[in-house]
Amino acid sequence: MGDDILVRARGLTKRFGDFTAVDGIDVDVRRGEAFGFLGPNGAGKSSTMRMVGCVSPVTAGELTILGLDPASDGPAIRARLGVCPQNDILDEDLSVEENLWVYGRFFGLSRHEVRSRADELLAFAQLTERRHDRVEPLSGGMKRRLTIARSLMNDPEVLLLDEPTTGLDPQARHVLWDRLFRLKREGVTLIVTTHYMDEAEQLCDRLVVMDHGRIVAEGSPRALIEEHSTREVLELRFDPDEQEQHVDAVTGVGERLEVLPDRLLVYAHDGDTALASVHARGVQPLSSLVRRSTLEDVFLHLTGRSLVD
Repeated sequence: MGDDILVRARGLTKRFGDFTAVDGIDVDVRRGEAFGFLGPNGAGKSSTMRMVGCVSPVTAGELTILGLDPASDGPAIRARLGVCPQNDILDEDLSVEENLWVYGRFFGLSRHEVRSRADELLAFAQLTERRHDRVEPLSGGMKRRLTIARSLMNDPEVLLLDEPTTGLDPQARHVLWDRLFRLKREGVTLIVTTHYMDEAEQLCDRLVVMDHGRIVAEGSPRALIEEHSTREVLELRFDPDEQEQHVDAVTGVGERLEVLPDRLLVYAHDGDTALASVHARGVQPLSSLVRRSTLEDVFLHLTGRSLVD
């Protein structure tokens, strides 16, 4: 395995009884990159992360982390990982800085190292002024930043982030993205699971799209858009009672047509040309919008629009 490959999986499989959560996936995560697992609920993202985090045994296949085997070297691997779980697990009876101190002592850091490292991470997480506050009254964004700061106490080589911004407001999400971007610039390898398309586009150098435990696409966000969608999307809105009668007229205008309850999506390489063609066919929508194709278009095309419980 090359020194730049920190996580390598071949045929990685996780089963729970008769249910297969992860179904024979191949993954390489390179040093210094931000790698994403994108998929709907139940796609197998978190099960994969738990195997990479050495807290869930592999059912079948091969998994190597930092050149080590998690089956025999779990403690050594975990000492070099940082883990930010999907839900904040902070001690609300302790202060902000005390949460960092306690966690640092778990890794055998001296008191001096713990306090020095905590000072650095409080500044990084923009929590220095709240260091003496209890955790309970902090905002969701502050708690999330504290959880990430705590996961960095052992100066990890790889940081695992499971749905890092779920439940946060837009401002808090952008602050968190900025902190994570800084980490990547400092050389920390990030592995992220998310179902937010804009988050994947913002954070990830490369990603895989998972569905029903399998990888259905892999590449950079831009490469996935180029491969699985068109350059632009034309959105057409009609009176809901009249939309159906326009479907045949719009069909064939672009590369692909998607019919939604509230609008028609025309996938085309030139949205303005597609709109001109719609008008030339005598179709006059109530409103039209030409936008660039996004990772969300790719995601929905690959995994469908039906909810997964």
